[in-house]
Amino acid sequence: MDLTTAREIRAGIDATELDGLRRDLYRKALDYAHIRATWALFSIEERLEKDRGRTLAHNAFIDACNILSRNMAKAGEDNAWRALLTDERKTIGDFACWLHALVAIEMR
Repeated sequence: MDLTTAREIRAGIDATELDGLRRDLYRKALDYAHIRATWALFSIEERLEKDRGRTLAHNAFIDACNILSRNMAKAGEDNAWRALLTDERKTIGDFACWLHALVAIEMR
């Protein structure tokens, strides 16, 4: 995933009228990205202890993406961003990190 693709996916997400689901996706992305970013600071023991929580946060973000996409389709909105995101866990996790970075920079 590169910045251009991340921005394209984000634009598709931001185009929705489903504000609550969009905010939920953002929250879950930021939660997961925070865990992933701090992973480098953990010892091996800490990683073992926190691994399940990291996986659950990743799953929650993936679920939020799928829920928003399905509901956008039901509402007649364009959800082409979901195909760009792919079903690859690593790519979806990378997008969460891009989203985290973009939001953080915009809030300065």
